[in-house]
Order: sequence, then C-alpha cells, then structure tokens
Amino acid sequence: MKNAVTVDASVFVNAFSSDENGSDESMNFLSQLSKDRVSLIQPTLFLPEVAASIARKQDDTDAALELERELKDFLNITLVDLDEDIADFASEIAAKHRLRGSDSVYAAVALRFGTELISLDKEQLERLPKVLPVRKPG
Repeated sequence: MKNAVTVDASVFVNAFSSDENGSDESMNFLSQLSKDRVSLIQPTLFLPEVAASIARKQDDTDAALELERELKDFLNITLVDLDEDIADFASEIAAKHRLRGSDSVYAAVALRFGTELISLDKEQLERLPKVLPVRKPG
C-alpha cells in the first residue's frame, strides 16, 4: 500500500483499546502504514475524536492527550481543516447518505483528496462504497 489514505477515528480508537475485538489488527494496520510511510490525509476532527474516546474509555486524560500529541507526529500525516467548503461538502454527503456529521467529514476529505477511506464504522462501510473506496483495515 503506497497511496495516501484517510483513516476514520474508529480505527485509531480500536487500535488503542486493547480490550476491543480487532484491536491487534487495527494496531498492526497503523504500524504498517507508518512502516511503509503511507501518507495519511486526515480531517483535524480526528484528533479530538480519538482523544475524547480514549479519555472516556480508559478514564485517563493524560493518556488521551499524550496519544493526541503522538498522532500529530505520525509519519506523513496531513491535517485538513474543517473550513466552510469542506463543511458544506460534508453536509451534502451526510444528507445524501444518511451519515452522522463526523462520519461525513471523513468521507468529504477522502473524496476531496482522492484517498481510500479505512474505517470500522458500519454506516460508512455500508453506505459509502458507491461513492468512494472504503474498507476495513487489514
């Protein structure tokens, strides 16, 4: 895998939640992305999504914020601001495909930058394949 990808927060949260099914597979996938120097094109939204989820699941603010700092240093990551243009595009995707707002932001970034969307989110996996390449990690 050498092409840029967009990775939904669900994959990061799963990777860093060792008690969840598939955690090892998600962690191995992220490690392989780093090893292969694959570019990630991510909405800035993914940082607070991952930090919030990890803080809640692990009841550990410090661990969540440390992970957020590490994610910003992830090799070959480009963060895309949620500006008005991306927000409008995400709104259109959300309405057309009946997605939650945050899920539509990942889809908008993937479509805008021509990346494959990697996700564990059931709705993204079911509702987006006709619109963009989307799959589970692995």
